[in-house]
Amino acid sequence: MIAGAIPKKQRLYNEILKQLFFNKVLSCADLSSRIHKSIPLTTQYLNELIQHKLVVESGYAESTGGRRPLMYSIKKNVFYIVAVAMDQLVTRIALISSDNTIVGKVEKYDLPLANHPDALNTLITHLKCFINEAGVAPSKIIGIGIGMPGFVDPVRGLNHTFLPCKEGSIISNVENALHIPTFIDNDSSLIALAELKWGAARDRQNVMVLNIGWGIGLGIIANGKLFRGHDGFAGEFSHIPLFDNNKRCSCGKYGCLETETSLQIVVEKAIKKLKNASNNTLLSSLRKETTEEAAKKIIEAAQKGDKFAIEQLSASAYNIGRGVAILIHLLNPELIVISGVGSRAGKVWIAPILQAINEHCIPKLAEHIDIQISSLTYNAEIIGAAALVVDNFDKISRTL
Repeated sequence: MIAGAIPKKQRLYNEILKQLFFNKVLSCADLSSRIHKSIPLTTQYLNELIQHKLVVESGYAESTGGRRPLMYSIKKNVFYIVAVAMDQLVTRIALISSDNTIVGKVEKYDLPLANHPDALNTLITHLKCFINEAGVAPSKIIGIGIGMPGFVDPVRGLNHTFLPCKEGSIISNVENALHIPTFIDNDSSLIALAELKWGAARDRQNVMVLNIGWGIGLGIIANGKLFRGHDGFAGEFSHIPLFDNNKRCSCGKYGCLETETSLQIVVEKAIKKLKNASNNTLLSSLRKETTEEAAKKIIEAAQKGDKFAIEQLSASAYNIGRGVAILIHLLNPELIVISGVGSRAGKVWIAPILQAINEHCIPKLAEHIDIQISSLTYNAEIIGAAALVVDNFDKISRTL
């Protein structure tokens, strides 16, 4: 991060910056405890980071009866992160400042991923355009974090479902085009990472984070850490074979959870049921919109108390709850967080999910389950993509 710093010192600088990014403000004692170094050594590093104009003193902590400790934070606009949140239909790109705030507007691009052999080049084009118009020097961007659906291998930089590469990996293609360190991960894993760092899962040990969208993703937090499994593919909740409905899933199999629960299915069922309704304004609206906009209309209608819209989401929620009941038997979580684009519907999801859990779970296993709607909502994946970059500070050698 800093020119001339020896590797060991640079790693410690990066660890301090990482802790400040994730916690906004910390005292020297807090930092000492988190980086496992003595207070005198931590003080020395903090003073050096202040001299390099990367860290600033940010006042004193609130009084707890003794001497108030001095607090520290990262200086605003010292560095930036390009955070990318992809789903099967839409890609959103945001610029995140070193003080962990979104700078300017979150740009949105229509980028369907299925059957799109040139999707990676299209993404790179959007990234170039975004960075060119961001108004910051590319040298100030320490990394690009990309969340995406599918079977993502973060280590090899590949997605085995979407964004095919003719040569190399997704990471190598983006880095060769933009010359910025790049990291990728599954969208649901990054949503769970965001919840772990800043959301409902913070300071929790065992949490399941549901990503309700065009599939039903799952991020797993086990023993206070993100659990990815052996190959990084843990959490493919959408593809649990739960139904004998002979419906082909996007994965190629039949009867997966996704075939009865995704927002795309909610839209399709709603249009089908409304065809026989005369003068239905919701039907007219849904037919004119893209799948994304149609889902948004149903969610908005449910928020306003529309009985039909609530029924469509509730039917999906109950079936999600059936799948969650299986996960509870396997993982015994303390908390379930509902996140992703679908979480905009709020508490509409909770009652039918709980109903399914009560019907299909052994009571003892479910008696302490807490279900919450994410406070991060639709921005969770963007926030998680930024967290991915900062989590990889030790692999970034850019000079600030």
